[in-house]
Amino acid sequence: MVFSNETRKQTIHQLKHTELDLLIVGGGITGAGVAIQAAASGIKTGLIEMQDFAEGTSSRSTKLVHGGIRYLKSFDVGVVADTVKERAVVQGIAPHIPRPFPMLLPIYQESGSTFDMFSVKIAMDLYDRLAGVEGSQYANYTVTKDEVLQREPQLSADNLQGGGVYLDFVNNDARLVIENIKEADELGGLMASHVKAVGVLHNDAGQVVGLHVKDLLDDTEFDIHAKLVINTTGPWADKFNALDDHEKHAPTLRPTKGVHLVVDGSRLPVPQPTYMDTGLNDGRMFFVVPREGKTYFGTTDTDYTGDYEHPRVEQEDVDYLLKVVNKRFPESHMTIDDIEASWAGLRPLINDNGSSDYNGGGANSGKVSDDSFTALIEVVNAYEDDQATRADVERAISKLETAHAEAGLSPSQVSRGSSLHQATDGLITLSGGKITDYRKMAAGALALIRRILVDRFNVDAPAVDSKKLQVSGGHFDPTNVEETMAFYIRIGVDAGLSEKEAQDLANRFGSNTSRVLTYAVDGPAPGLSLKETMSLRYSLNEEMTLTPVDYLLRRTNALLFHAETLAELKQPVVDEMAQTLGWDDSVKAQQLAALNAAIADSQLAYLKTAPAPVHPE
Repeated sequence: MVFSNETRKQTIHQLKHTELDLLIVGGGITGAGVAIQAAASGIKTGLIEMQDFAEGTSSRSTKLVHGGIRYLKSFDVGVVADTVKERAVVQGIAPHIPRPFPMLLPIYQESGSTFDMFSVKIAMDLYDRLAGVEGSQYANYTVTKDEVLQREPQLSADNLQGGGVYLDFVNNDARLVIENIKEADELGGLMASHVKAVGVLHNDAGQVVGLHVKDLLDDTEFDIHAKLVINTTGPWADKFNALDDHEKHAPTLRPTKGVHLVVDGSRLPVPQPTYMDTGLNDGRMFFVVPREGKTYFGTTDTDYTGDYEHPRVEQEDVDYLLKVVNKRFPESHMTIDDIEASWAGLRPLINDNGSSDYNGGGANSGKVSDDSFTALIEVVNAYEDDQATRADVERAISKLETAHAEAGLSPSQVSRGSSLHQATDGLITLSGGKITDYRKMAAGALALIRRILVDRFNVDAPAVDSKKLQVSGGHFDPTNVEETMAFYIRIGVDAGLSEKEAQDLANRFGSNTSRVLTYAVDGPAPGLSLKETMSLRYSLNEEMTLTPVDYLLRRTNALLFHAETLAELKQPVVDEMAQTLGWDDSVKAQQLAALNAAIADSQLAYLKTAPAPVHPE
């Protein structure tokens, strides 16, 4: 397939001259999930994104496909059941992206602790049943204090009781988006980045019939006509709905900002993803995750009202995360100068439901009264012995009484649930949710869309089994991942790559690896390795890569996890892109400047160079 700057021109032409069945606004994971399912259903589908695909929230997550064990601290068994089932679905439709990687859960005995050794075992056993991994290599187990410290010697031993190990999945969030987008394009959808909605079109009856948009690459404006329009803009959902002057859309979101910091793995060596209480008695937990020789940790969760396009890591975010990581790893003595990269992202949290927060309940879940907790444990134990059903457990949970409650909701307590709504003028909004649920959210939206299309427009679109609709790069047996990856690694080595280079390509591109290897025909580009040349040329021609930042941040992770390579890599990347995309020296200079700015932001240059605060005597 070809999905490039050249095909974008054709796509723009078609968007101008085609009445679509469905126009999707927003090219993050939610919009991408709707697009692939709609296109597979034969719905005449278009999607516009004002930035690069996944440039917003969907490339700024914790980069895990969570099983949701954190929700068990507020006894949201239903949430966990749904989450682990859906995680398995995502792994099946994108088998080269989410990968199982057991999570370590150190348990500390201190005020405000989420779990103790007793409750974590109950939670993990229940989790295994819900995830269907009992008796497998991924079944949970507990470890002693000494074993935890053997794994992570830098962890604080103070009040450490032991730990649990349970299944979770690492993820490449931006790759998951682009693979959905590529497959939607392959299925006939019209996918266009850098196109911004600036107005909503209505017919004489006041119904939405499309959008007035602006192509941000050439500043031209035009109309796109569609029977239905769906808003999947994530944190921008309320802002987009404000363009619809035929409706009064009440704000539905409370965006919060999450920050992650990256250091070299030698500064914070951890053997596996680790999830634990902050130790600050603030009801929060945080992650420490090894990746590609680095370690990243986060996240914050604070209300956000700033620039949605460019949320920044602020000094208070750094101070908080350094305080947390230095408390749990007291010998690390981490400072801002150790930070090699960072990212900040916005979460589109639903404002009016605090039932299950990002960290698993938070303070609002309260401390469960002793009688309620004892009754629940008895039912869970019976469930473990096959003497009770899940319905019995859920009834016990519904009877939980909290010892205290708080009137207000903190940012960490706002629901991560999703919302699907159609306004009276026909505009559909799909918002909220989390990356693990994207396929399921899209399926719900498609059920509504198909019903409206047949009822109002006599367009009959067959349903597809989206649980088996594999994304680009994921077209292989999900039960045979290791063997399939080994095959692609072998053909990469045969093409002249080292085993490590071949493994990197196979993990990134999955079943498209063979296509990537065809770009070796002209040999390496000046200043680039053969592997980097193939990867870049493939991304330019088949992944709608339009800028160096697209490539180095979202098509690869170089900007986040390979900061030490950027000095030598950036100019050859710009030069090769200039040759492919026909840039003159002026455009090359602009693109290099934009890349340098993105690198400086990621590396927190604006904080590291800031003058030290002056404290009065």
